[in-house]
Amino acid sequence: MVRVRFAPSPTGALHIGGVRTALYNYLLARQQGGTFILRIEDTDQGRYVPGAEDYIIESLRWVGVIPDEGVGFGGDEGPYRQSDRKEIYQKYAHELVQRGHAYYAFDTPLELENRRQAEEHFTYNHLTRSALINSLTIGEEVSKRRIATGESFVIRLKVMPGRSIHIQDLIRGDVVFESSELDDKVLLKADGMPTYHLANIVDDHLMRITHVIRGEEWLPSTAHHVLLYEGFGWEATMPKFSHLPLIMKPFGNGKLSKRDGAKFGIPVFPLAWKGETAEESFDGFREVGFLPGAVVNFLALLGWHPGGDEDIFSMEELIQLFSIEHIGKGGARFDYEKAKSFNQKYIHAMDDAALATLVRPLVEAKGYQVSDAFLSRAISLMKERVTFLTDFVETGYYLFEPVRVYDEETLQKRWNGDIAAVFAELTEKFATFDLFKAPDLEEAVKAFIQEKGMKPGDILPLLRIALVGTMKGPAVFETAEVLGREETVARLKRMMDNQSVKS
Repeated sequence: MVRVRFAPSPTGALHIGGVRTALYNYLLARQQGGTFILRIEDTDQGRYVPGAEDYIIESLRWVGVIPDEGVGFGGDEGPYRQSDRKEIYQKYAHELVQRGHAYYAFDTPLELENRRQAEEHFTYNHLTRSALINSLTIGEEVSKRRIATGESFVIRLKVMPGRSIHIQDLIRGDVVFESSELDDKVLLKADGMPTYHLANIVDDHLMRITHVIRGEEWLPSTAHHVLLYEGFGWEATMPKFSHLPLIMKPFGNGKLSKRDGAKFGIPVFPLAWKGETAEESFDGFREVGFLPGAVVNFLALLGWHPGGDEDIFSMEELIQLFSIEHIGKGGARFDYEKAKSFNQKYIHAMDDAALATLVRPLVEAKGYQVSDAFLSRAISLMKERVTFLTDFVETGYYLFEPVRVYDEETLQKRWNGDIAAVFAELTEKFATFDLFKAPDLEEAVKAFIQEKGMKPGDILPLLRIALVGTMKGPAVFETAEVLGREETVARLKRMMDNQSVKS
C-alpha cells in the first residue's frame, strides 16, 4: 500500500510551496488508495515557533488536504511529532555506530570553528576526520570512557569515498553523487536530538513510507539518506524519491520567497500569519479572498499538468489524473494572475447559497446586518464581477451601505439644471412604481426617457452613479431591484442633494 508523508518544520508560517508538496503527496495517496501522513519535524528546537504547528494543521484543513494519520489526526504509527521520538533516534544512532557506519565525534564547536578559520573550505569528511577527535582516531575504549564521564559528543555518518551513489528519482531519472564529495553529516546532536537526516530516515522506515515527494532543495541530501538506508540494512524498503521543481518568482529570477509577498503585493502563504513585527506578518490566500478549491487547482498546475487544454479541475479530477511522471523538472513560475483567474472562475461557478455562507462572515465583520435573502440576491448580482470573496464587501460595499464617493468627473460633465429637473421627476416616479423588478423598471424608465425626448445616455449613467457611485458596477435596474424601492429612492435624492449643494 502507498504510504506518503508531509513533514514540515514548525518554524513559522507554512509557505505556499509547502502546501503544493502536501497536495502532491495527498493526490498520490488518494489515487492509490493509500495513506497520507502529517509528521512534524521539530528536532531543531532553536527554530521552533509557537503557533506554527497549529497553523500547518489549519492550512491543510482549509485547502482540503486532510491527513489520515499524524499530529492532530491520530494513527497507529505515532508519535508523529519528532520531539516526542527522541529515544527512538538515539537507539538507532548508536546502533549505526555498532554497525560501523557512524562514529562518535568529540570536537567542540570552538575547535571546529578554529579549523574553519584556518582552512577556508574545511569539511568534516574522509580526508579530515583522521586528524580530528573522534572514535575512529582515539579508539572505542577511550570513546566509551569519555562518554561515561558525561563529555559532550555527536554521532556522525561515516561516508566512505570511492563509490557512485545512484538515485532513481521518479521525476529526474538517474541522479548520481560521488561519495568522495560528501561530508560526514551529524546524525545525533550534542543535546541528544537527531538532525533531519537521521530522524527523516528512521521515521520513514518505521512509518513504512513508500514514496517521498519533497522539494528539490532536498535532492543533495538524498545521497546521505541512501547511505543511511544501506547502513541500517533497509535497502529493500527504501522509498521511491521524487524531488519537485522550485516555485519561481512571478517576475525575474530565483525561488519564490516569503519576502516576495510584500515585494510584489501577492500572498505567498495559505493563511494570514501574525509575526512579532510587521515585517514578519503576512496576508494569506484565504484572507485575500480565495476559494480553497481555486488555490488547490492553481497549485496542482505549478509544475504538473495531465496534458490537453483543460486547466480547471476539481479535487476528485486531480486525484484521478495525477501522476508523478507528468511533473516537470524545470521551475514553475508563480503566475498570480493565473491564480486570480482560477478564483474568478470558481466563484462564478459556485452556487449562490454556498457563496453566501462564505461571504456572510465578511459582511458581518464590516458591521453589516442583512437577511439571507438579501445576501443571496446581492451575491447573484455581483458574482460575475468579482475576483475575490472580499470583493463582495469591498468593491460591492454600496449594496450594504450608502455610496461613499460619487464619480464627480462624470457628474460635472453631465449634470445641469435641465437634467436635475428631469432626474427629480424620475425620482418621484420610482417611488410610485408598483412592481419593483428589473424588467419592469427598465421598461418604465426607458418610456419616461423617451417621453421627455431624451436619450438613455442622458439619464442612465446618472442613475448608475446615484446607486453605486461609479460608472462601473452591475446592471443598473438589477441593482435597483436588489436595493429595493425605499433605498433606491433615498439614493437618488441623496445624489440630487449632493449636486444641489455644489451648484
